[in-house]
Amino acid sequence: MKFTFVTLFPNLIEGYFQDSILKRAIDKDLLKINYLNPREFSNNKHSKVDDTAVGGGAGMLMNTQPLFDSLDLLKTEDENTHIVFLTPVAKPFRQNDAKRLAKKTHIAFVSGRYEGIDERVIERYADEVFSIGDYILTGGELASLVLCDAVSRNVQGVLGNSDSLNVESFESVLLEAPSFSKPKIYRGNEVPKEYLKGNHSKIRTLKIALSECKTKFFRPEQLLKHKTKENL
Repeated sequence: MKFTFVTLFPNLIEGYFQDSILKRAIDKDLLKINYLNPREFSNNKHSKVDDTAVGGGAGMLMNTQPLFDSLDLLKTEDENTHIVFLTPVAKPFRQNDAKRLAKKTHIAFVSGRYEGIDERVIERYADEVFSIGDYILTGGELASLVLCDAVSRNVQGVLGNSDSLNVESFESVLLEAPSFSKPKIYRGNEVPKEYLKGNHSKIRTLKIALSECKTKFFRPEQLLKHKTKENL
C-alpha cells in the first residue's frame, strides 16, 4: 500500500512513521510513504504557492498552478492514485471509509494550508473529500495523518493480530467495552470478577452490557441506533 502526502511541510509528517506499528509495516514493505511538495512546482520566482481570494476575504489561499502541476504528475506516474482532500467542509470520515480505502493500492492526501485551497483544484482532482471533525486546524497535515493511520491498520499484515480489528469501537454500533490488564487489583481498584472466571459466554454478555453503558454515556445517539437495529 502506497501513501503520498501532498504538503508544503513534509517534516511535520515524517516523524510519525519513525516508530511503532507503522514503522514496522514500512520495514516489511507493507506500506510505502512518499511526499510531494507543491512549492517545488511553483513557477513563481519566489516559489509562492498562495494568493489572495478573488472577491475579497481574509487570509490567503493555496492557488491553482503548483497544485495542478503536482497532481498532474501524480496521475501521470500512477493513474490509479486515489486523491483525497482534507477540509472541514466535507463529509465525516468513518471506520467504514478506512476499511474501504485500505483496498486501494495508492492514496494521495492533499493537505491544505492558509485559508484553504482554490476550489477548482478540488473539483478537478478530488476522488473523495473528508473532514475529521467540526473544528479548524492550522493545516491539513494532522488530518492526513489521521486518515493514513486509520487506513493503514486495516491493510492486511500491518497489525500483529488482525482479530483485534473485529472487536474495536465502530465495528458495531456500540462503543468497545472497557479493557483491563494485570494486576487484578491496583490501589483498591479491582478488575470485574466476571472477567476472571474464564466463562467466555458470561464475559461476552458482560462486555455487551458494559458497551451499552459506555455508549449511553458518551454517544447516546449510537445506543438508539443499536436498540432500533435489535428491534428490526
